[in-house]
Order: sequence, then structure tokens, then C-alpha cells
Amino acid sequence: MTTRRDTLPTTTTRGGLSVVSNAAQEYVTVRLAGQLLGIPVLSVHDVLGAQKLTRIPLAPKWVAGVLNLRGRIVTAINLRQRLGLELREDSSKDMSVVVEHNEESYSLQIDNVGEVLTLNDADMEKNPVTLDPRWREISRGIFRLETELLVIMDVEKLFNFESAAAA
Repeated sequence: MTTRRDTLPTTTTRGGLSVVSNAAQEYVTVRLAGQLLGIPVLSVHDVLGAQKLTRIPLAPKWVAGVLNLRGRIVTAINLRQRLGLELREDSSKDMSVVVEHNEESYSLQIDNVGEVLTLNDADMEKNPVTLDPRWREISRGIFRLETELLVIMDVEKLFNFESAAAA
């Protein structure tokens, strides 16, 4: 992965002193169904290639199974199914990003992983009203890149299982 650093320090005044800070955050970029998503790098524990999954009987459709990651059982979430997107014909090449929620590890199955981008917090925008509701459901905002939108994934919203069950 490469890192793109194109943020400038900002200067603020506190108590008569000038304080220079980089109000920026790093995001691991992933692609799912053609959409570029960003996951805050501090939320990402691992990036994995294709993994052998063990199915779980009677689990929701979007639970792809479980995998063993260094002795820990990790629940694999098929993000395409979780968001109601069309499934890939060949899911054997799916990659995974491992995140933690409520002290449990989850492997988010995605199409592929891109680079790590460092983006200025001031450039984040609210979700546009025209953004597909499936992306809006899990997004905390967007960044306008040169050629496309980067939807920033809110891991907490993603794991709002009540709304997923209703879908």
C-alpha cells in the first residue's frame, strides 16, 4: 500500500499562542461493487487475502462464516449481502479487512484493498442526498477525490444489526 499525503498544517490560536496542527486522518481504501470506501486506519487490525471460511448454520445471510485468525475466531461479514448489493460470481478472490466492534473481531469481505490515504478532516463533506441509501446507511461523510467519491465507512453504523435484520 502506498500513502498519499497532501494535507497542509492548519494554524489556530489558543490563549494568544499559535498552534500548528495537522487535522488529518488516514484511511485504508477498499473497493466494493465499484464504490471506493475508506475505513479509518485505526479501526483496521488486519488485511487478509482470500480465507477458508466455516459456515454457521442458521446465521443471517450476510454472515459468510467464521475464520481462525491466530487462534481467534473471527466472524466474516459479506458486505455485499449486508448492504443488499449484487453478489460477485467468483467470491473466492474476496479480500478481508479485520475490524473490531464491542471487543469482537469481524472480517469484512470486500472486493479489494487499495492504498492508505491521508486526508484533511476539513475536506470531509456531509453525505450528498443523491448518495445511494445503502452507502449512506454506513457512511459518516465523503471526500471528493480527483476522479471519484470516497465514502468514509462508519464501523459503528455498519454493525447496527437491528437495521440490517429489518432489511
